[in-house]
Amino acid sequence: MAVERTLSIIKPDATARNLTGKIIAKLEEGGLRVVAQKRVRWDEADAAAFYAVHKQRPFYQDLVAFMTSGPIVLQVLEGENAVARNREIMGATNPENAAPGTIRKEFAENIERNSVHGSDSAENASLEIGLVFQESEIVG
Repeated sequence: MAVERTLSIIKPDATARNLTGKIIAKLEEGGLRVVAQKRVRWDEADAAAFYAVHKQRPFYQDLVAFMTSGPIVLQVLEGENAVARNREIMGATNPENAAPGTIRKEFAENIERNSVHGSDSAENASLEIGLVFQESEIVG
């Protein structure tokens, strides 16, 4: 198995409810290691740049508005098959379909306010990490 890195974002709905520590604990208990982390508040340009791939989708403006509505926690996670492992720990995007014990099943309010983001592939993880972290901020 390959050790890889993935991006994780704890979204504004979760930070507003003070769930950051509980979410990080689930990630670490699931075998992932936090090798970079920062709490930030994105402005519209930050969110627009990160979600540019969705610009033509009908939910894009709502997504940008949501991701700028409060602080977020950006993290680089490292571990064996980190992308797939993080997605398993997060659970299905729609919390109604998420497995018991997953972050989204336990903490998401709904499909839009689903508490966390995780990269969907190793390639996207590399791109997303590069958008929000300097290499010097990642401490293995």
